[in-house]
Amino acid sequence: MYQLAKSHHYGVNTCQQCLDKQREIDRLTEENQRLRAKLSQQKRKDQAGFFGSSTPSAQLPIKANSTQDNHQQRGGAKPGHTGHGRTAHAAQEVDGVRAVSVEPLCPSCQAVLTAKDVRRRSVLDIDPVTVKRVLYRLERKECPCCGVVVAATAPGVLPKSLLSNQLLTEIVDAHYMHGIPLGRVCARWQLNYGTVIQALHRLSGLFGPVMEELKRDYRQAFVRHADETTWRTDGKSGYCWLFASDSVSLHLYRDTRSARVVEEVFGTAPLAGYLVVDRYVGYKRVPCHVQYCYAHLLREMKDLQVAFADEKEVGAYAERMIELLAQAMRLQSSRPADVEYDREAQRIRKEIATACDEPSHHLAVHRWQDFFVDEADHLYHWVEDRRVP
Repeated sequence: MYQLAKSHHYGVNTCQQCLDKQREIDRLTEENQRLRAKLSQQKRKDQAGFFGSSTPSAQLPIKANSTQDNHQQRGGAKPGHTGHGRTAHAAQEVDGVRAVSVEPLCPSCQAVLTAKDVRRRSVLDIDPVTVKRVLYRLERKECPCCGVVVAATAPGVLPKSLLSNQLLTEIVDAHYMHGIPLGRVCARWQLNYGTVIQALHRLSGLFGPVMEELKRDYRQAFVRHADETTWRTDGKSGYCWLFASDSVSLHLYRDTRSARVVEEVFGTAPLAGYLVVDRYVGYKRVPCHVQYCYAHLLREMKDLQVAFADEKEVGAYAERMIELLAQAMRLQSSRPADVEYDREAQRIRKEIATACDEPSHHLAVHRWQDFFVDEADHLYHWVEDRRVP
């Protein structure tokens, strides 16, 4: 069979069969890399959950056992330790004294017992929490001159409400603060479920203006934080949004992850200060400076290291970035003097830029290098102002 002459340019093979073989090798190589990455991702998902390292601990499909060292470390005091015992209640601290007597006859021989002494025992107790049925007799009086009728009102009760303000406070605290299901709260205090729901909806309307005040206080903060997570309400999927500052924690429950929720809180007027968030694109519409959270970036670098555990270039880059991000976070918490802070912050920023300017061959490394270059405006506000975490 006739074969075309090879090119005079060294390294170039014009053989069609060789070219087809090389194309097949390249295709199989790419497919192998893709399948290995998919398998690694599936293994990581099975172990760490759907959201990887961001998966809440309660949703982890498999939780690691404690280490062997922890198995060998037994809690509590060591054998032979004398201890200190409990502190007895002082006489001026007790809310009541209860005397407990014994039977007059000896349980062994039935002889009459004689008084010996009294042993004191300190105990913490609680009165049973019960719902009381209270009937108010509201007095009414009439003015003899103008005929105006003046009536007394029930203290601590909303108009036309069956539940007192104190009981409503206990319900809100038990359900929303401690997460006790509302049905269990109603069963505990023998309350009608519908009555409680109606009362909570009424409270929601009363606290409506407070939400606007909280949003206004949040917008006025110099450093703000925001995040969102999935949340199910009545069996339907939605999102819980958190907008927090040093003095405000605002939770919004919405059925969408759209950026219009962010606009609902921030508005459109320009704001001073900074917003610290993850890389979700919905936060880019805020009318203030955005600082990407280094804790989220550190977590993503660790995920990158696990996803490409067999790739030396990716592992080396991820390890270097993990150390630099950790140094930046430690610098914030160590609270050094301003001069030292500025020097260290500039050094860390320079090393991050250097790591992202070095030539790379792996696409994963190249992607993250491009991110740190393209998003530099959202990465180094903490260098310029140490109040930004």
